[in-house]
Amino acid sequence: MVYSESLIAGARWRTAFSQFNKNMHIMKVSLWLATGLLVIIAVIAGLWLTAGAPERTAPEIVADQQPPEPATTSGDERPSRLVGQPADDGVPETLPASLAGTAVPPGWAKVDSNGNLIPTPQLRQLFEYYLSALGEEPLPVLVARIEQQLAQLQEPARSEALEILGHYLDYKLALGELEGTYGDAAELDPGEVERRMAEIRALRRTWLDADTADAFFAGEEAIDQFQLRQRQIANDQTLSADERAEALARAEQALPEPVRRARQETRRFAEYEQARQNLASDPDALKAWREEAFDAETVEKLEVVEARQRHWDSRWQAYREERNALNKAGLAAPEREAAVKDLRERHFDGPERLRAEALDSLR
Repeated sequence: MVYSESLIAGARWRTAFSQFNKNMHIMKVSLWLATGLLVIIAVIAGLWLTAGAPERTAPEIVADQQPPEPATTSGDERPSRLVGQPADDGVPETLPASLAGTAVPPGWAKVDSNGNLIPTPQLRQLFEYYLSALGEEPLPVLVARIEQQLAQLQEPARSEALEILGHYLDYKLALGELEGTYGDAAELDPGEVERRMAEIRALRRTWLDADTADAFFAGEEAIDQFQLRQRQIANDQTLSADERAEALARAEQALPEPVRRARQETRRFAEYEQARQNLASDPDALKAWREEAFDAETVEKLEVVEARQRHWDSRWQAYREERNALNKAGLAAPEREAAVKDLRERHFDGPERLRAEALDSLR
């Protein structure tokens, strides 16, 4: 499921927010390790995103679900109090290391004809862009960074965005407290999963108004609901294979159109990955398959991605051979680690070094 999103917010909140840091670390390592099919899928995802996403609507999970009680944290201790307050030591000019070389997510500064803010998924992406660096910088500094971006807005949109930011931070804390009551999420029956999903959905609408909650979470909630339905269908022993396939198709139709399209493209690229394996020894046949399956723009992007992947593979192979030779050279651990680091710096640049280091950690 997709509903874990806790934050660290100082010593008092460290327990509630520790899972968020763990998840963000896993996400970053996953980005470094993304190769092969995942890289290819990213190409079509990029094409889809540039086309824009239509309006999303959130599925009802439990119609009569009552919102859980708000977090018991007092107003003076809620992270929303940081909004509008300058960071004690100011905001460093240099971004945290994990954000270096990246760009602020675009498309979040949407207003209507009266100058009121229009909540969008991109606004939440802006918040999370900076909050992902929690642990590298304290929360007050990250909140101040977000406020610097929101200062681009004119009134009343700016004040509305600051208010949403405060509510969102308090929601993150309340979510951490709620999830702390759940314990291990492994091996839950569908009924318990659905109950937790409904609680979290209600919690979001306790802290955020309905329009903002829908804009921020509708796609995520739809995917959660679809995953739950998938599990229910898979466990239903009364269904035949044809009935199970029909039920899954109906469940997929309930997804937002952009998510459905992305799933369809994922299946196409799974077929393409299989074709790459089957036609590895026949580049001309693979090229013909690719040109028949995809439009010209996607074909061109795939060719670029695959050329880069081949270039990476050759350099990784050369690096690995030299690294293995170093490991057999009998060097003391500190000397060996320094030599391997120097080797990475000679073979790779920028984010590639992080990717190589992550792959090395899996040895």
